[in-house]
Amino acid sequence: MLNILKSLFGTKNDRELRKIAPILTKINTLESKMQSLTDSELKAKTSEFKTRYQKGESLDSLLAEAFAVVREAGKRCLGKRHFDVQLIGGYVLHQGKIAEMRTGEGKTLTATAPVYLNALSGKGVHVVTVNEYLASTQSEEMGKLYSFLGLTTGCILSGMSDQERQEAYACDVTYATNNELGFDYLRDNMKVRLEDFVQRGHHYSIVDEVDSILIDEARTPLIISGPSDTTSDKYIISNNAIRGLRKEIDYTVDEKSRACALSEAGISKVEKRLNIENLFDPENNELVHACNNALRAHVLFRKDDHYIVQNGQIIIVDEFTGRLMHGRRFSDGLHQALEAKENVQIQPENQTLAQVTLQNYFRMYEKLSGMTGTADTEAVEFHNIYKLNVVVIPTNRQMIRKDHDDVLFLKQATKFNAVAEEIDKIHKTGQPILVGTVSIEKSELLSELLKKKNIPHQVLNAKHHEQEARIIAEAGQKGRVTLSTNMAGRGTDIILGQQVADLGGLYVIGTERHESRRIDNQLRGRSGRQGDPGASKFFLSWEDELMKRFNNKANQFIMEKFVGDEAIHDPRLTNVIGKVQKRVEGFNYDIRKQLLQYDDVLNQQRKAIYAARMRILRKENVKEILVGEPIQKFARTICDDFIPPSGLPGELVNIDYKELERVLFRNFNKAIPFSIEERNKTEIGRDEFYDLITKKLIKEYEEKENLFGSEQMRDIERWVMLQTIDSWWKDHLLNIDHLKDGIGLRGYAQKDPLQEYKNEAFELFIRLIVSIKQDSLQMIYKVQPNLAEKFIAEAKAEVERKAKLELKNATAEHQDPEVAFEHKLEEQEELERKRAMYSER
Repeated sequence: MLNILKSLFGTKNDRELRKIAPILTKINTLESKMQSLTDSELKAKTSEFKTRYQKGESLDSLLAEAFAVVREAGKRCLGKRHFDVQLIGGYVLHQGKIAEMRTGEGKTLTATAPVYLNALSGKGVHVVTVNEYLASTQSEEMGKLYSFLGLTTGCILSGMSDQERQEAYACDVTYATNNELGFDYLRDNMKVRLEDFVQRGHHYSIVDEVDSILIDEARTPLIISGPSDTTSDKYIISNNAIRGLRKEIDYTVDEKSRACALSEAGISKVEKRLNIENLFDPENNELVHACNNALRAHVLFRKDDHYIVQNGQIIIVDEFTGRLMHGRRFSDGLHQALEAKENVQIQPENQTLAQVTLQNYFRMYEKLSGMTGTADTEAVEFHNIYKLNVVVIPTNRQMIRKDHDDVLFLKQATKFNAVAEEIDKIHKTGQPILVGTVSIEKSELLSELLKKKNIPHQVLNAKHHEQEARIIAEAGQKGRVTLSTNMAGRGTDIILGQQVADLGGLYVIGTERHESRRIDNQLRGRSGRQGDPGASKFFLSWEDELMKRFNNKANQFIMEKFVGDEAIHDPRLTNVIGKVQKRVEGFNYDIRKQLLQYDDVLNQQRKAIYAARMRILRKENVKEILVGEPIQKFARTICDDFIPPSGLPGELVNIDYKELERVLFRNFNKAIPFSIEERNKTEIGRDEFYDLITKKLIKEYEEKENLFGSEQMRDIERWVMLQTIDSWWKDHLLNIDHLKDGIGLRGYAQKDPLQEYKNEAFELFIRLIVSIKQDSLQMIYKVQPNLAEKFIAEAKAEVERKAKLELKNATAEHQDPEVAFEHKLEEQEELERKRAMYSER
């Protein structure tokens, strides 16, 4: 039935292409008109289009004329006329879809039409490439066309200054790699002045090799991390402070939950050793944390059990396998506490400053599109995650490449010998050969076999993009043999040399099947461009990684008994392997989908925090954030300290107003007096007392504003809020990392880890918001009128200093943050509890 319907109505892809046909006819009709225009008249079309757009005309209504203009400009500037299929691809890109175009069909030129059209809005267009060499060469070549039509072109490269990046992003068209775009977004949201931002929004993006960027690299987050601004002194001081403490007297231990805590006697001893009055004063937060870690290091972590000391370093011992975990460190200061305990060099503490996945970065664009030679096999994932539909664009000329059936061997060594023999045979004819391997190691193995046969060849090293592109571009010359990894050289056309077409074109050899059919198709796609002849053939062995996935004893017995070292040529084998690849693709998709579900939680929080920072930087009024709920929560906390909830309605209690004034002074650095009438009220209800404290705090805030003036008060609020947000957000990222690390264990308790993660991450975020507001409010209350200007200057300088320091020392990483061992949340709760107990010593 499905086949009958397809024959009657065509596939979905066919229907998409039929919709484009009338637009293509209109563009072709305009071609002669554009040819008759002079260069200046053709250039003037850009100004005309911009004016019409500003007056309300849509880009869709301008499309046919704009595409016709680009086609004519391409002929005059580049000597290249857009084929009809390239205009079809351009239309698909403008619609915010993925255009699957075979290798050699001219994707770079295809992108120019939708780029030009969308750049007319003045909001900027980003063209994303897989490496900087392609970004540089494409921006230089296609920039000639854009410049001819009056548009500016920029290119983002690593090592650029902020000013150079600002200039590049300010252009109508900006070429960049996905990593540079993502890291610039993170860096921008760590800055303290809007004028320092380099990006100006996320309007429209065309992602070249979209499958590589949005699928293959989607699982690796972009992370900016840097050393924390702490020194090793606190670890040494806290380590000395807890030495010699006695179990059950100075501290308690819960072996089951692997937790320990100082007792009152222990706290007194630590305070005496540190020569401080109150360990739990807010100004001692870092010291409390360091002491807790020092206690854990001495009490809970045993040398040669949980860790060893080797070559002056603390090496973690995996508690499940007993293996040494080289390169791994306990985070949040615990590893430094162990280093202090063992008297080895204390390494600086690192902290995640900002992070985002490519999935969530590219979903920020108002309109996203992409192009690649292989996307249809991942169409479901593109649609479900990015809401991108795939349209397969027909080739300009008929594909005549010959794809041979796979050849299977029992042993991997036998397979590579057969590959070498095949290369030797084909090389003698002069036909160029491109060999794809799954690793550099396999390329080097094959290279040694070819050297023994005296076959000259190039081994592609993808470390240098410029060299990579040159080697791939020359791979189509007569007699050339090129070895490379399957993914290398993407984005560069292999053009056949003279007489090569008569020899059969480029011969592609695959030495192993990849987990994804898409990667295999990319390798095949290097051959047979633009109707050129070509051939492809895959050599496999029973020892290849993919083959092991569906190997069993029966198959192994048959292979060894009846096949031996002989090769198997059977078209059914290709179908079987294809099915295995589909299963593996589904498995990998499930992993990416799950990771995205987890990251979506943090993504929503990140957007909220970055939006709050942006409001502050735009100098929007933040008073409404501070006055109201935060003051009420402050009042509620004080109320709870003096009148613990009893559950008895209307209960009246006596208040020690002298003690109350001391508590308020300690929190707000200012005496908040109570009138004689208020003091003489011997008994007061909980709600009445709460209202009294709330009114006092609001009155104090209003009095400060009257003293400072509205303008100065707004400055104080902005700089305090900015400083507090940045400080707490880093801690929040650490807490989220801790939560994510251990959440999978909830499955053993028959709980859904994802739902548990969502619930706890939400609770952490609520605490984050409350902490930001309350810390900001408390700091503002402490500002004295005569020191207001000095306070603003110092707060501003401190925020700017830390931002510059962090950006200078920050490291862009492509890996998960270091693993945390304990949740900081429990420590925070314990800290608050003890701070309440020891608020007045």
